[in-house]
Amino acid sequence: MYCINCGAKLDISEDMCPLCSTRVHHPDVKVEYEKQLYPKGRLPEITHRSKAFNGAVIIMFIIPVVVSFLADFHFDKEVGWFWYVLGALIMGYTAFALPLWFDHPNPVIFTPCVFAEVIGYLLYINCETSGDWFLSFAFPVAGGFGIIATTVVTLLYYLKKGKLYIWGGAFMLTGGFIMLTEFFMSVTFGIDFIGWSVFPLSVLVLLGGLMFYLAINKSAREAMERKLFF
Repeated sequence: MYCINCGAKLDISEDMCPLCSTRVHHPDVKVEYEKQLYPKGRLPEITHRSKAFNGAVIIMFIIPVVVSFLADFHFDKEVGWFWYVLGALIMGYTAFALPLWFDHPNPVIFTPCVFAEVIGYLLYINCETSGDWFLSFAFPVAGGFGIIATTVVTLLYYLKKGKLYIWGGAFMLTGGFIMLTEFFMSVTFGIDFIGWSVFPLSVLVLLGGLMFYLAINKSAREAMERKLFF
């Protein structure tokens, strides 16, 4: 069906041309409209996430726990390395599966919790192996990356603008902290500081600079968006 005034193609349910506002049908003439596939002005109801899927995820995590426990006890006649596997699985569940139980999980809460678990797991390994590398290496490295990640996630979650500036700063901070990580390795394990961290630092600083450039230059940003997303 077409408009008699401008010739625009119209849907069978249209009473008026959306372009020129010309009446399509005489108001006294009754027209039977086809039933629309989906009612206009009516949004689909939001259903809560299925708890059955979350239960299946729990079972998937329980399987390696049971298998690891039986294997450790069967071959070693005691429970030893099983605790390392259990700790790693708990961290994985907290990071990837636990947020599924919430309709709107807050990454600002889950991100530091995951890094806190990583620090606790490394402390357990250090104590079990009678190591002396936790305070001088594991804690500052995991804590530093946790602070950077939590800061970036918080800014991205609460700020609606300036995301390119946030990513640019995150890249540069990560590069600088990688160099600091090499320093911690040198101090803790007696490894010579050869400067391998300069390479990721250079790449991340350049990426951060690119983010800042795109944030400042609107035309370059729009051109990049067209190349990547269209």
